[in-house]
Amino acid sequence: MTVTPRRARCPASSANLGPGFDTLALALDLHVEVEIRPSSRLVVRAEGEGQDLPTDQTHLAARVAMDVAGTEHLDITVRSQIPVARGLGSSAALAAAAAAAAGAPDPLAVATSVDGHPENAAASVLGGFVTATLLGPTPLASRLALDSSLVYVVLVPDRPLPTVTARQALPESVPHHDAVFNLGRMGLLIGGMADHRRLVREATEDRLHQQARTPLFPESPVLLAGLVDAGAIAACWSGAGPCLLAICSAERGPSVRKAGESLLATSQVHGRSLLLHADLEGLVISDLD
Repeated sequence: MTVTPRRARCPASSANLGPGFDTLALALDLHVEVEIRPSSRLVVRAEGEGQDLPTDQTHLAARVAMDVAGTEHLDITVRSQIPVARGLGSSAALAAAAAAAAGAPDPLAVATSVDGHPENAAASVLGGFVTATLLGPTPLASRLALDSSLVYVVLVPDRPLPTVTARQALPESVPHHDAVFNLGRMGLLIGGMADHRRLVREATEDRLHQQARTPLFPESPVLLAGLVDAGAIAACWSGAGPCLLAICSAERGPSVRKAGESLLATSQVHGRSLLLHADLEGLVISDLD
């Protein structure tokens, strides 16, 4: 296929949000941008987060773009604000952006096939608060109502936690009463994300994945409790972690972010505390001159 010079940008995403394991995700205003032009040979450049990864044919953006375009004669530039292997959907966002920049007609399907499940990719493509699932091999996603007055504090530990490692910590089956517990909490969460006045601390409680993953990040319970004590409405793991997400009112967001820095320091966890907003645009594509 003919490669049209193109730029695509996708936001980061926070999946699960406590009880919505593998089904819910929220787009956040950290972004990855991919530019692709035709070239006489494969060239890959990376700036920002992930710039230390090999810039050759093994780079995720290169693999996706070459598969979509059917050629390796590509000049690819990646600029990313999304921390890698931290639970902020960096792989799904990068795959969706690379697929779109390479001309894929369905970047969501491409990113889902790369990432293995659709919720992160759906948030990065659609923006906002989403639910997603697979119908056979086909991803199906929908935007959910989201209260515009909510903001989000994300604790970003310096330590990575690969998704495959986090997946291996999960049990193969869960009791019926734990599944029912999560479904009830997920209903509370969806209602509360639509109207912050209905959002309660318990809405992000979970029995499917967070407790099982706690040994991989033993400081997380203290940090999560500390974020709520500092004024967050609710808090949870972001995706497979180790990032932690606090859902806040706009007026409390700055003080919760500052408290997050203190919590990290007290827990002797090196990292950052970020105040973020929901990204409502999702995937943005533009042609290059």
